[in-house]
Amino acid sequence: MNRLTGEPADGLFHAGEIALQRSVGMAERMEHIGAKIVRDFMPEQHRDFYARLPFIIVATVDHSGDIWSTMLTGAPGFISSPSPRSLTVRGTLDAADPASAGAQAGRAIGMLGIELHTRRRNRMNGDIKSAADGSLEVTVGQAFGNCPQYIQLRDYSFSRETDLTKSASVAESGELTEEARAIIATADTFFVASYVDRGDIRQIDASHRGGKAGFVRIGDDCQLTIPDFSGNFHFNTLGNFLVNPRAGLLFVDFETGDILQITGTARVITDSPKIASFRGAERIWRFSPTKMVLRRGGSTLRWTMRENAFSPKSLRTGSWAEVTTELGAGRATHSDGRAPLSAAARAAESAPGEIEP
Repeated sequence: MNRLTGEPADGLFHAGEIALQRSVGMAERMEHIGAKIVRDFMPEQHRDFYARLPFIIVATVDHSGDIWSTMLTGAPGFISSPSPRSLTVRGTLDAADPASAGAQAGRAIGMLGIELHTRRRNRMNGDIKSAADGSLEVTVGQAFGNCPQYIQLRDYSFSRETDLTKSASVAESGELTEEARAIIATADTFFVASYVDRGDIRQIDASHRGGKAGFVRIGDDCQLTIPDFSGNFHFNTLGNFLVNPRAGLLFVDFETGDILQITGTARVITDSPKIASFRGAERIWRFSPTKMVLRRGGSTLRWTMRENAFSPKSLRTGSWAEVTTELGAGRATHSDGRAPLSAAARAAESAPGEIEP
């Protein structure tokens, strides 16, 4: 499905997003806030921001409907904005990158610009106008800023020529390999892609998730369980999952440049003892992988963590090792013994005033 420029007839937020907003008493407020900050163009500060980036997160949907998240890299300036409604990325995807199948002219795309060294991030979705001559030209559908929460501070450097995108070696599998599990088990950051079809419009979202190292739990059945912390109350990702469970995860080994891409399906869970016992979690979601691609050395970038790198928001969250559930009493508590807050109380504590305009 091609994405036709314009806002869906049913409004800014769709049924899945609104359902989660209502669950925390934020639907009316987000309708008002969203109308102010979600635009069909990029403001000047966003255009300047993208031009400074050494990488951008991209999400596309292949011909079978699977969604993939990937990373495009280049020397700052490899992204430019010829106009407020267009973004050009110089560079081509690795032929082994599963996201390349959906990176074609006329297809929908989701993009996340994020500076790990400043915690700034902005999101955008739209259509690929052209995918030729070593560049992607994208027409903006929606553009908006995000708050700096849960982003760990990292400084980057290039390990080799930025125009060399071919991975050293590639491993593909229908299940998580031990190598993939090791990357996930130590991750404090990953990226997630999702999408919905709204009439003639396909909206793809690329987003970021962060927490303490190990905040993604790997089950014996290879399912991943991820806590969802308080954010900007858009509920783009989880709202999309309620409508369309297809999901694409991207894990980056920041030291080696290895790129782990996984596609599968996600399920949002709003009622579980694990939610209350995981400090900071407001809900959880489970991801069932169907395909994975590990591109060793797939990124030309390497990162080093700064001293005191962890976001204060990340430090206030728990870990799976800390989770305790008082089954005998039928009551869940945090690992420090505190009773969990209600969803409404958590929403009241986390006003979306931190959203970057």
